[in-house]
Amino acid sequence: MEWTDAIQSAISFIEQHITDDITAEDVANHVHISSFYFQKGFSMLCGYSVTEYIRNRRLALAGGALAATDMKIIDIAMKYGYDSPDSFTKAFTRFHGVSPAMVRKNDVTIKTFAPLKLEILLKGGYLMNYKIIDKESFTVLGASKKFEYENCKQEIPLFWQEHYAKGHGKYVGGMFGINIDEQMGNDSFEYLIADLYNPNTEIPEGFVTRTIPAFTWAVFSCDGPLPTALQDVNTKIFSEWLPALKEYEFAAGYCVEMYDAADKYPRGVQDEKYHSEIWIPIRKK
Repeated sequence: MEWTDAIQSAISFIEQHITDDITAEDVANHVHISSFYFQKGFSMLCGYSVTEYIRNRRLALAGGALAATDMKIIDIAMKYGYDSPDSFTKAFTRFHGVSPAMVRKNDVTIKTFAPLKLEILLKGGYLMNYKIIDKESFTVLGASKKFEYENCKQEIPLFWQEHYAKGHGKYVGGMFGINIDEQMGNDSFEYLIADLYNPNTEIPEGFVTRTIPAFTWAVFSCDGPLPTALQDVNTKIFSEWLPALKEYEFAAGYCVEMYDAADKYPRGVQDEKYHSEIWIPIRKK
């Protein structure tokens, strides 16, 4: 199944099972793509994680049910996946800005959240600078932390800030940002702020080493200020490069971002010529 077809099939599957107890992994299994890469691609193309999308659709439908039917609030909560009135009320109020009780008692405005419709724009001749290389295994020294997929976009930048605020940059400067999910699962992954490991040096307390296996890598150049340059290329990988990919597929649950030394550039990581890379492991289909 082509990637864009898989996303559209996933959206249809979610709509058909919106009141069932489905997970992001169920959706990924339906389209026969590993949960690790499916969630990343869905988020890049659609702007929401799979879990966020399902939750928003349910809360929008729950709002419609409250406004248009006489169903009890607890029955609506149960129908759309909430096992208690309190948890439903909190989620509903965050999403709509009003409580379920207010919807019933007053003429208030609630939010809509329509099913996504994926539109593919034909763009000829786009430029993406990448190369495919075979690389032997290598070992890194890093600060490690587990992250949930759901909140990682907000929490990983805070992890970097914390790393430097604690003075840990003297041990690991941050040549790499590495996602590791060997099981290519659904819930969480390990993230490393890392440098290449020198086996002749001691491992500082609180730091770890990890060996990244030998792979064939698709290496994408990202030239420009961070984080915009990386974000733009990441979006292009999933919206333009991946849908056109015929000979290769993702190989494993690793993703590496490589950052050039900031002091090589007049404006550091905000320099217009700052260089970074995204590495994705691939294999021939």
